[in-house]
Amino acid sequence: MQRLLVVAASAAALSLAACGERADLDVAAGTGANPQLPAPKKTLLPTVNIAPARGWPAGGAPRPAEGLVVQAFADKLDHPRWIHVLPNGDVLVAETNAPPKPEDGKGLKAKIQGMVMKRAGAATKSANRITLLRDTNGDGVADLRSTFLSGLNSPFGMALVGETFYVADTDAVLAFPYKEGETAITAPRQRVTDLPAGPRNHHWTKSLIASRDGTRLYATVGSNSNVGENGLAEEEGRAAIWEIDVATGAKRLFATGLRNPNGMDWEPTSGALWTVVNERDEIGSDLVPDYMTSVKDGGFYGWPYSYYGQHVDARVKPQRPDLVARAIKPDYALGPHTASLGLAFDGGSALLGPSRGGAFIGQHGSWNRKPHSGYKVVFVPFAGGKPSGPPKDILTGFLNADGEALGRPVGVALDLRDGLLVADDVGDVIWRVSRRR
Repeated sequence: MQRLLVVAASAAALSLAACGERADLDVAAGTGANPQLPAPKKTLLPTVNIAPARGWPAGGAPRPAEGLVVQAFADKLDHPRWIHVLPNGDVLVAETNAPPKPEDGKGLKAKIQGMVMKRAGAATKSANRITLLRDTNGDGVADLRSTFLSGLNSPFGMALVGETFYVADTDAVLAFPYKEGETAITAPRQRVTDLPAGPRNHHWTKSLIASRDGTRLYATVGSNSNVGENGLAEEEGRAAIWEIDVATGAKRLFATGLRNPNGMDWEPTSGALWTVVNERDEIGSDLVPDYMTSVKDGGFYGWPYSYYGQHVDARVKPQRPDLVARAIKPDYALGPHTASLGLAFDGGSALLGPSRGGAFIGQHGSWNRKPHSGYKVVFVPFAGGKPSGPPKDILTGFLNADGEALGRPVGVALDLRDGLLVADDVGDVIWRVSRRR
C-alpha cells in the first residue's frame, strides 16, 4: 500500500510539474557569447517536459542539413553513448548506461526523476561493453562487429596513447595493451587511478582525452546533485576536470566549478582544451544555458555558487562570494537545457566544404524546458580559435510531431573519411553524416 501511495504521489507530482511555466525566450536568445539571462523563476515543482522515447520506425532516420546525407553506420546496438575512432579507422562504441545508484534514488523528487528517466528511455541496464565496428569496403556501413571489451563498469570515455588503450569507467580509469587492427582485447586490465563515484554518483559519465604528447589524460567528473542540495561534502572532487599522469596515475584538479562536463577536444588553432557543460536546472525554462568553453588550468567556472560567470544562485547555502568573484564566464552558450554532450572539432574535415573550421555538438535534449530544446546535432563555426557565429543545424528530426523522441544524439566523432558519426542512445544507432556527392 505504501508503495502504491508513493507511486501515485509521484505520478501526481509529475503531472503537476508538467503543467509548469514556459519559456519566454527562444533558444537562440540563450545562445552565443552573450546569452540573455532573465531572472530565475521559482515554482513549486520544476517543469518536467520529457520527450517519451519512441525509437525509429522502419526506414526512419534524422534529417541532415542541405548538401549532406545520413545513413545508419551500425544499428541494433544497446544504448550507444560514446564514440572513439582509432588511427586505423576502426570505430569503438561504448554501449553503456548508469550504474546502480542507491543513494540517488531516495525521496519523492528522486522517484519523479526516475520516472522521467524511464520515460526518456534512459533506465535500461548497462551493457558494460565497448564494441568495435569496422567498415571494410568503404561504403559508410560497418560490416564487421566485435566485442572489443566487456565486463566494464558503466564505461564512457576512451583514449589511445601509443599501444595503451584507456577507458574511463564510472569509478576509475583503466589501461589495456592494444595492437593496431585487433578486434578484441582479452589481456588483464590495469587500474590507473580512481575517479569519484560512490552510492550516489548522480552524474555518472566520465569522459576522457589524452594530451597531445600522450603524457597526461583528462577526465571529466560531473556533480553529485543539481546545486549542492545533498551537501557540499558529497561534491568532493566532482564538477571538475582531472589531469592524470599516465606514468604514475597521480592526478590533480585541472579545472573546477563545471557542473557536468562531458565532451572534450583540442581546438586545432590555439591548441586549447575545450569542453561542453550541462548547467543547472529548476529555475525556469530560460535558465541556465548549457555551454562550451576553453578550459584554463586552475580555472573555476562557478558551480554551484554562480552561473555563467558571476550570476549568483541564491539556492546554494552557504554562499561563497570569494569564489564567485573569480568565476570565469564561459566562451559560448549552447541554449538552455539542450543537454549538450558530444564535442568534436572538425580538424580540417571536408564534410562542410568551405564552411570548415568549428565544432560539432551533440545535444541530447531537454527535460526541464517548455517547449523542448536540443534533440539535434549542431555546428558552431570558429575563427582564430574562438566561436565566430551562430550554430548551424547539422542533424535534426529526432522529435516527431507528437513530441516523442525517435532518437537522442549523444557522442559525436569524425571518422577518417570526412564523415561525422553520431551515437543515438534511443534509436540504438550510430548515424554517419557525409557530404552529398
